[in-house]
Amino acid sequence: QVQLVESGGDLVHPGGSLRLSCTASGFTLDSYHIGWFRQAPGLGRQGVSCISVSKDTTYYAHGVQGRFSISRDNAKNTVYLQMNNLKPEDTAIYFCAADSGGSSCYDSYRTGFYKYWGQGTQVTVSS
Repeated sequence: QVQLVESGGDLVHPGGSLRLSCTASGFTLDSYHIGWFRQAPGLGRQGVSCISVSKDTTYYAHGVQGRFSISRDNAKNTVYLQMNNLKPEDTAIYFCAADSGGSSCYDSYRTGFYKYWGQGTQVTVSS
């Protein structure tokens, strides 16, 4: 069965850190660009970050630059999102998505069109 599974979401205090994982089964991630998105209650889906197949291209939304870091471990078929200095406004369900089209991850990231989506993991930042 082809699927993406996110994990690592939790309840943390402001200023805390989390590492989200996005693991593929049924296919290998090494030929896919990966994007992370989030959706807070009552709001639309928001792009967070993306990483290209070659790893040399990454992109971060303005509000997470300097706090979040995306990486991939193709041997583990997993992409990570390290989130530091978390803020209450980071509270959302976080989704990862995979697509093989385009020359860089930003091609899919800006349109939101991906072949595969995960089910999401909840991140709550609260004191």
